[in-house]
Amino acid sequence: MRFSEDWKGGIMGDRWIKSLRLTVRKVGMYMESVLIWMAVAILIGVCCGLLGSAFHIGVDSATEIRAEHPWLLFTMPLIGLLIVALYKFCHTVGQGTNDILDAANDGNRLTIWLVPSIFFGTVLTHLAGGSSGREGAALQMGGSIGQNIGKLFKFKEHDLKVATMCGMAAFFSALFGTPFAAALFAIMVSSVGTFVHMAFFPCLISSLTAYVLSMRLGVEPTRFVITVPAFSVEMLARVALISCIFALLSVIFCEVMHKTEELMKKGFLADPLKRVVFGGLLLIVLTLLSGTTDYNGAGMNVIVRAVEQGQARPEAFLMKLLFTAITLSAGYKGGEVVPSFFVGATFGAVAAPFFGIPAGFGAALGLIGVFCGATNCMLSSIILSIELFGSEGVLFFALLCSICYILSGYSGLYSSQIILFSKVHADYLKVKTNHHHLNLEKPQPENMNVYREDDE
Repeated sequence: MRFSEDWKGGIMGDRWIKSLRLTVRKVGMYMESVLIWMAVAILIGVCCGLLGSAFHIGVDSATEIRAEHPWLLFTMPLIGLLIVALYKFCHTVGQGTNDILDAANDGNRLTIWLVPSIFFGTVLTHLAGGSSGREGAALQMGGSIGQNIGKLFKFKEHDLKVATMCGMAAFFSALFGTPFAAALFAIMVSSVGTFVHMAFFPCLISSLTAYVLSMRLGVEPTRFVITVPAFSVEMLARVALISCIFALLSVIFCEVMHKTEELMKKGFLADPLKRVVFGGLLLIVLTLLSGTTDYNGAGMNVIVRAVEQGQARPEAFLMKLLFTAITLSAGYKGGEVVPSFFVGATFGAVAAPFFGIPAGFGAALGLIGVFCGATNCMLSSIILSIELFGSEGVLFFALLCSICYILSGYSGLYSSQIILFSKVHADYLKVKTNHHHLNLEKPQPENMNVYREDDE
């Protein structure tokens, strides 16, 4: 009897030891993965923080030089030819933000040569007076850096996608100083409707690293001082009404950008050299006719004036939209995010008083609303509003973003962006932005614009 009990105790002891060893092994592997991701995220954050700070300084310096030497505007066609030559030399012709989103979605490989191409291409564009932003360029450089660092660590395909997101978040954070919104945006912009939860930790670490490093290097985070009206049902209703207009404006913004690009690639403009020269000459003429340089470059000074002082020209949003569409469609480089800020803020400052909303607060609503509708990133837009304007008006911005997200439909700045669910029903669609028709209540398999899980 004692032998039987000893035998059973020995068996149970062996099982307990094996279970303990297995648990320790699992914990070790888990901690190893966490530490690897932390190391990779910090490395990506440092690289993007350093390069992002240099990029920020380069663009600001180019803007200051152009302001001191207005004649640089007339070098735009020549600088355009230089940008075309740069992209050809780096073998990055035709690559842009959509390729970064494809990498985040499908794991497509990115060349590191995209970094110098978009870096110098954007700085040269701002030097000559092209109308573009910086954050779109940031996504391209950050995504390329993140993926290539992931390759150094021999990451598998799915982990490479997360590394790409980390780079996007870090570079965006370094330039704009909004680490929380940058981390969310990088995860959500490529595939709307899904959130890879494990990606948030490394994306936030890389974003915070780049943010802290950029501040240490003298890059001031973007912040605005606004006065938020008192909370009331009446003000909520007013915000809801103007939000509908911001949603429409975001659709117009995207459509003009895409249609202009299509038109600029037809006929004799199909040649990149002719297109960039024609676009440069057109921008010179438009600048001279407008009598102001407000629409050249990023236009952050105009955005600050609209948000903090409630001042904007009635035609400013239309002019900026036209300048930006021509600049990027002609082949000059930069991003679309800051121009969307400009369009929304200037329109909001002018339109808000008609709704009984203070002009400055209306500009802030327009900035966030047009960005949200154009990028289809509702949650990150709400967080962006908190980081830019503070948390006092978060309920107004939450209502704004929810309306702009729904009413902007399936249009968007990035045609490689995937929207997984219908915006008005709980239906699974998985369609690419700008490819979906609203009358398709039940997508048919023969429609090549609709993707289903069983087709993969």
